[in-house]
Amino acid sequence: MFRYLTNLYVAKNVFENGMSKVEANGEMGEDFEKHFNVNANQMKVAGYFEAIGSVLLGLSFLSKTFGRLGSFMVGSVTSVATLKHFLAGDGYKGAKAAMTLAALSIASFLSTFRKN
Repeated sequence: MFRYLTNLYVAKNVFENGMSKVEANGEMGEDFEKHFNVNANQMKVAGYFEAIGSVLLGLSFLSKTFGRLGSFMVGSVTSVATLKHFLAGDGYKGAKAAMTLAALSIASFLSTFRKN
């Protein structure tokens, strides 16, 4: 039960971030793109990946496969976001939110392999 609530928390946060990227058509602003060394197409793909992964993660109560796919997708995007924050020089404070979501999604992914 706790895993599903955690998955919903992660899915909600990541879905909001992903949809903001999709709605902006990947255009996050020139300063953002220079700071993180990304372009609009990369951000749009990341937004779709986040949105689809978070929907699958939200549906994890239906199937372990949904949970695995969703947590893998979300974990991948948030891990890259964490890395981008550190490479941009933001440090721990800048990467904290992405690290938290990455850790929760990776923990969710690993917990799907546990025997009940």
